[in-house]
Amino acid sequence: MLDRLISTTSTTQATYAMVLAGGRGSRLGQLTDNRAKPAVPFGGKFRIIDFVLSNCVNSGIRRIGVATQYKAQSLIQHLKGGWGFLDGRFGEFVDVLPAQQRLEDHWYRGTSDAVYQNLDLLRRSGPELVLVLAGDHIYKMDYGQLIAAHLRNSADMTVACLETSICEAQAFGVMGIDEDRRIIRFKEKPASPDPIPGRPDTALVSMGIYIFSAPFLYEQLARDAADAESSHDFGKDLIPYAVPRFRVSPIRSPKAASARRTGATSARSMPTGRLTWSSPGRRLISTSTIGAGRSGLSRNSWRRRSSRGWRMAPA
Repeated sequence: MLDRLISTTSTTQATYAMVLAGGRGSRLGQLTDNRAKPAVPFGGKFRIIDFVLSNCVNSGIRRIGVATQYKAQSLIQHLKGGWGFLDGRFGEFVDVLPAQQRLEDHWYRGTSDAVYQNLDLLRRSGPELVLVLAGDHIYKMDYGQLIAAHLRNSADMTVACLETSICEAQAFGVMGIDEDRRIIRFKEKPASPDPIPGRPDTALVSMGIYIFSAPFLYEQLARDAADAESSHDFGKDLIPYAVPRFRVSPIRSPKAASARRTGATSARSMPTGRLTWSSPGRRLISTSTIGAGRSGLSRNSWRRRSSRGWRMAPA
C-alpha cells in the first residue's frame, strides 16, 4: 500500500524518463531494415515503443525524452502523431532527442553517451530522479514501485532484475549478489554468469531499467565521458564502475517462469501483479510481482483522445 501511495504522489512527477530508442535491433532482421527497432509495428497501429511510453504515463511520469539515432523518421512520425496529447503548459511532454553532435564531433557512441549528450536538457528539467529505459522491450510495469524501492533503500542507483536460468543469463547483464542480496558485481553478457547464492542453476539478470538520483547520474556521466577507455555504455562501463563504489540496489522478481523461445515480438496478458518481459528477438524471460498497477497494453486499453492522437487508458 505504501509503495502504491508513493507512486501516485509528486515523486513520479519529479522523475524524468529517458527512453533509449536509437538501436537497429539486428535480431529482427528485415523488420528493421528501414526503421529503428522501437518503431516496428505491433498489434496493427501501435509500435514497440508504445509499451514503455504507456508504462511511463500510467505510472504518473509525464516528462519523457526519447533519444533516437538509427533510421528514426518512422519513429518520430509515430511519436508526433500518437503521443502529442501531453500538454507542455503543465510540464508534460514526450520530447524527441535525435543525435545532434551537441558536445563533440560524434553521434551517440553508446547508451550512457546518449544520455550525456542531452545532459543540458536534463538539468533544465530539474528532476530529482532519472529513469533510464530501453525503447524496444515489451513488458508491463508500474515504475512507481521501482521509485519507491529506490527511495526506501536510499540508493544512488536501482536496477530492475529478473531471475532466469544460468544458460539464458549469458545473453544479459548479470548481477552478482551476496547472501544479504546486495549487488557486489555486475557483468555484461558473461560466459560464466554468477549464480544466486544457494541456487546454482539460477542467475539474477538486469532488465535494462535503471533509476538514478539525478546528481549522482550527472556526476557519473561526466566521469564516464572523460574516460578514454570507456565504450560509454551503461551495462559495460557505468554500472560495473558504480557497483563496488556506490549504493546500487536491485529490485527483483521473487518468482520465475520457464522461458520459451519467441520467434517474433510477443506479449501476454498476465494476472494483476505479474509482469511479462521480452526483448523482441530474444527469449520471453519471466513473470514478476514488480508490475502491479494499471500500466501496460491490453485489448481494451487504448482509447481515442481528440484528433491529436491516442493515449493509454487504465486497463
